[in-house]
Amino acid sequence: MRILHTSDWHLGQNFMGKSRQAEHQALIDWLITQVDSHHVDAVIVAGDIFDTGTPPSYARELYSQLVVKLHAAGVSLMLLGGNHDSVATLRESSALLECLSTTVTPSAAEPARQVRTLPLRRASRSGEVGSEVGCIVCAIPFIRPRDVIQSEAGESAEQKLRSLQESIQRYYHDVYQAAVELQTKLSSEQGRNIPIIGTGHLTTVGASASDSVREIYVGALEAFPTNAFPPFDYLALGHIHRPQKVGGHEHIRYSGSPIALSFDESSQQKEVLLVDVDENGLRAVTPLTVPTFQTLVAIKGNLKSLAAEFKEIAQHATDKPVWVEVTVSEDDYLTDLPARVQELVEDLPIELLRIRRQRGNLTTSLTAEAGMTLDELSPHDVFERRLDSEEIDETLKTELRGRYKGIVASLLEKEA
Repeated sequence: MRILHTSDWHLGQNFMGKSRQAEHQALIDWLITQVDSHHVDAVIVAGDIFDTGTPPSYARELYSQLVVKLHAAGVSLMLLGGNHDSVATLRESSALLECLSTTVTPSAAEPARQVRTLPLRRASRSGEVGSEVGCIVCAIPFIRPRDVIQSEAGESAEQKLRSLQESIQRYYHDVYQAAVELQTKLSSEQGRNIPIIGTGHLTTVGASASDSVREIYVGALEAFPTNAFPPFDYLALGHIHRPQKVGGHEHIRYSGSPIALSFDESSQQKEVLLVDVDENGLRAVTPLTVPTFQTLVAIKGNLKSLAAEFKEIAQHATDKPVWVEVTVSEDDYLTDLPARVQELVEDLPIELLRIRRQRGNLTTSLTAEAGMTLDELSPHDVFERRLDSEEIDETLKTELRGRYKGIVASLLEKEA
């Protein structure tokens, strides 16, 4: 069986006042072509399907397009909820999508309910679902602490962390055991061993993140130990946007986001993963390079060097303007800096989305022109911008971040 593993699409993302709609549309069209040419049986999206809990209408339309086009191609789709996704939003259409070869798992539930199967690709395009099981999936989405643990009065922060980690580990074990029971039954019926795939949307020890990844176990579990996972034949992870193996393990992978979601991801080669499994377990994992649908560039320098870099960037522009983030050094003291930088890109196929001063003061004029509002920033974004405006050492910044994360986590827990 061949599975396409992807994650962190963030449909509906507003990127400094810019819509990603065109990019996601191009991504869906490209994905459908790849699914057909590479004979994919099923697609797994491991969390963060949407960027917010209340996605705009065009994001929901893209979501529906993905479902319908994969169903028409005879390919099953499995969608896992992420920390950005609303459980209610994903759940509202899940029963309907079951009729379109799509399994939606919005949140953690009873372990036996998380065990699903994915069939081999339908031989015809007539809409008939194949009956031959290709793999068993422990469909585990983003796990909220309240899903697996109840806080007890008097617990220290260390005790809460340990308790949460143990509860998540136990939950994975219970789901896996339910999968093993089903595996025994199906393997007997079909005369071959059925591989077990795991999923997850969390940070594991050794994973390398990027600026656009928000902390998910804020004030508690920041990284789940790799050795605490059950022995899946393959573990499809989401949340970290950089594609990577975890701990050097071939079978534990982050697919990464298919498009760059922040400027610090602009130099990353984005990919999806083709995962081949059979009765003997994992056969191969093949990265499939995703084309760049919108060029993002982050550059740094003084006004003189920036002028040359802008011209170089313009030479490589395609039919769309390049989105650029600039960090100005040496000349960062100038009060009219935004205007001077803007003059450098006049008549060039470049859109300046953000200007930073080397000293850490973030210029807001261009982002304001782009239409960014406070509603488009997370509490952590606002806090980081406030920190950037202060000339304090990194040790104190780290301490302040930790305290702020704890406060936000407690407030979110009360709201839940």
